[in-house]
Amino acid sequence: MKRSEARGAVAAAYRDLGRRGLIVGSAGNVSLRTRKGMVITPSGGDPDRAGADAMVSMTLEGGVIGDGTPSSEWAMHAAIYRARLDAACVVHTHADACTALAALNQALPAFHYMVGHFGGDDVRCAPYVTFGTPDLAALAVQALAGRSACLLANHGMILHARSLGDATASAVLLETLCRQYLMALAAGTPRLLTPVEMEAAHERFKTYGPRPAKPAKSAS
Repeated sequence: MKRSEARGAVAAAYRDLGRRGLIVGSAGNVSLRTRKGMVITPSGGDPDRAGADAMVSMTLEGGVIGDGTPSSEWAMHAAIYRARLDAACVVHTHADACTALAALNQALPAFHYMVGHFGGDDVRCAPYVTFGTPDLAALAVQALAGRSACLLANHGMILHARSLGDATASAVLLETLCRQYLMALAAGTPRLLTPVEMEAAHERFKTYGPRPAKPAKSAS
């Protein structure tokens, strides 16, 4: 993908997350891995106003390619790309329910089998440290071990995916699950699925979703 195409794709995903209410004002950022590093949303950006030209190209070591000032959380994105070769894109938001649960410093437990979508039996919550720091980047990577998403205490959430479309869908799912869990907590004590029940769910996930189309047979 050309740099201009990557900038356009990141800007489109940024706007989409804004329309969905998952990124409000500058409270969130999006990036896409490139051959030279990544394209990321700008510092102080706003999904309602930031076009493709505002996206910033940079190396994973922090060097800016061209113009612009990258998101203050660029180091967290870069650390995830370095640690997870399966990460093609990263989304970080301060979405309401994710942030509310993170403010409790609690993981999202296995109250619903869809928690398994993120790779484990819970979505961990990384401890709080100051935003935009190497310490936060390191803690996020630790919390993402064996997972595609984590909460960030008193801050929000971050996840990685194989495409921007998958990342957006996963962000919506995580926000929905956090909201449902908080509703269940308000009503009582949620029953959590057992490890055996979650293992069965993980097995089902192996065949969940659309199958690749079979190649058409050539006419005889």
